[in-house]
Amino acid sequence: MNFNDMSDQAVAQELGRRIELLRLERNLTQQVVADEVGLSRVSYGRLEKGEAKLINVIAVLRVLGQLHVLGQLLPETVFSPMEQLKLQGKQRKRASGGQRDAAEHALQIENEAELDW
Repeated sequence: MNFNDMSDQAVAQELGRRIELLRLERNLTQQVVADEVGLSRVSYGRLEKGEAKLINVIAVLRVLGQLHVLGQLLPETVFSPMEQLKLQGKQRKRASGGQRDAAEHALQIENEAELDW
């Protein structure tokens, strides 16, 4: 299955379908899994339809013993030691806001200069 060719909603529905198959494979009812996670059966049903919050999907995967699949979904990025040395001291702490942040920073410096008595 090629997720790249699917809409976001279709991908969410497919993930829900796969979670449903995991549940059925373990011969569990929606109510049992919902109770274990702390959801209503209706909310759990929406999860299997692809209409869920990520935190609830994580909780369900934990109950079904499949939390390890998240490591396959988004593997940790590991830089080579040489690349780590190059990045040392240059590591970004947050995303750049671009021109708007630069303009706000300049205005803040100007205001601080006016207040410096």
